[in-house]
Order: sequence, then structure tokens, then C-alpha cells
Amino acid sequence: MTEPNRYSPARLGAFVGLVTLVLDQLTKLVLLHWVDIEHTQPIVVNEVFDLVLVWNRGISYGLFQQESAVGRYILLAVSIAATIALLVWMLYTDDKWLGLGLGLLAGGAIGNAIDRAAYGAVVDFVHLHWQGWSWYVFNLADAAIVAGVGILLYDSLVTQRAQPPSDPNERA
Repeated sequence: MTEPNRYSPARLGAFVGLVTLVLDQLTKLVLLHWVDIEHTQPIVVNEVFDLVLVWNRGISYGLFQQESAVGRYILLAVSIAATIALLVWMLYTDDKWLGLGLGLLAGGAIGNAIDRAAYGAVVDFVHLHWQGWSWYVFNLADAAIVAGVGILLYDSLVTQRAQPPSDPNERA
């Protein structure tokens, strides 16, 4: 009898997703309830990095802002459905990089969904800026989602092209 693979892509993705979720929620809880960022902001970390509180009622980059409960629940339902799809995909992948990327995406999506359910909006707090240039305010879940998308893009554009087709009649 063979022992199950302890380092399967699905297990890697689940571990990375769980770590992402815990770190995301922990930073938000500390900033909201221990640091009380709402009353102490902005917190200047250095010349290019501040901590500020932004309640994002939309999706990425503040698109599709939802002020109503119905809109909030629609975004929450979409987040849950997307997370379920990512987890199912993760179960069936045999590539560790893909498992890693899917874990980052799922962990970030769950973290932001928890915010939406608990607060009615996603808690964003990282503000990067430099010499008049300012980036959107984001959180660790958002950073994990961007990294996960980057890994998926790399996998689909580079890794898949490097593999020979399984069918000799198949063309690129």
C-alpha cells in the first residue's frame, strides 16, 4: 500500500491558502481593534508606505461600489462561488505552481469575503506612494490575489507552451 503524497499540489494550495487567510485576517483585526487605525490614521511607516483605513464596498480597485445590502450580498455570493471553483480546480491540478497560485487566490478571496460578511466592506489599509505618485489602497488578501493571478498567467502562457502536445495532431 502506498502512502498518499504529502506534498501534493492540492495540499500545498490548501496550506498556502490557509496561511494567506490567517495573515490577512490577523492584520485586519490588529489594525482595527488593537491599533484602532480608524482613529489613528494615517500611520506613516516610511516615506513610501502608510497605513490608512479604506472601506472598499466594491471589487478590485474600488470598481462596482455597492452601498445597498443587495449589492453586498451579490458580491459576497460571487466571491463564494469563485472560491468554490478555485478549490475544486485546486483538487484536480497536478502542478505545484498552479496549486500555489490557486491557494493564494482562494485564501485572498475568502479573506475579503469574510470582511464583506462581517463589515459590509473589505478592509484595505496598505498605501504605497512615491514623489506624488499614489497607488490604490489594498490589503494582504489583494496582494495574494494579484500574486496568484500572476502565477496562473505564467502557468498558462509559459509553462503550457513549454510542454509538447499530448496528441501529435494537435497544433499550437
